[in-house]
Amino acid sequence: MASPPDNATIWPAATVVVMRDTGDAAPEILFVERAKAMTFAGGAIVFPGGRVDDADRAAALALAAADIDEAAARIAAIRETIEEAGLAIGLADPIDVESARARLYAGETMGQVIGLDRIDLDALVPFARWRPQGVSHKIFDTRFYLAQAPADAVPAVVDGNENSRLFWSSAQHVLDETAAGRMRIIFPTRRNLERLALFSSFAAAVDHARRYPVRTIVPWIECRGGIDQLCIPEDLGYPVTHEALDGALRA
Repeated sequence: MASPPDNATIWPAATVVVMRDTGDAAPEILFVERAKAMTFAGGAIVFPGGRVDDADRAAALALAAADIDEAAARIAAIRETIEEAGLAIGLADPIDVESARARLYAGETMGQVIGLDRIDLDALVPFARWRPQGVSHKIFDTRFYLAQAPADAVPAVVDGNENSRLFWSSAQHVLDETAAGRMRIIFPTRRNLERLALFSSFAAAVDHARRYPVRTIVPWIECRGGIDQLCIPEDLGYPVTHEALDGALRA
């Protein structure tokens, strides 16, 4: 598999699959719809997340984390979920989410707003890591995490800035709505939803994630049966590992 060109800017990013169990039905996942005006994945259904910024990395350094990049990504995932959805995950105790969200948007750091001693990095379970190649948009090296929605959390509320809608749904429902043309999802989201649709609970998703190593997935194009396919490795727990290139939405 080819690597990005030496002059390509690769942005570290993090996203979190927030799940809540529903009894006998499939677990629900928190989704946001990107504002149509956004240059990356405008109008697409995604998980909360975004770039890892310098303050996230500084917080990881302050925590003396064993793996600074990993800790910074988890801090970013927690921060982005507060900012985009008004939902606090990965914290040792409840916070005033709306106040925290406003302060984060005003430029304060997680350390200033939350307090680093309240961040529970172990609440986020590594699920996947994706980095595209051969694309015209910004290249994000994105770490995906699983997190359980707090039982006593206030209702999530969309930010109305980068995202235009927020909702809870099963993975399969979003796949079905996409197949019907009523939703748009990009290639990594589709593959991750197909994998998430296998699970009957948050615990089952965590068990599955821990049985597979997190290895950076760099999709590649390969001709199979005369059709160009966008492909991913077959040994990382994904039930579908390729899609016709002309039908794959990459951004």
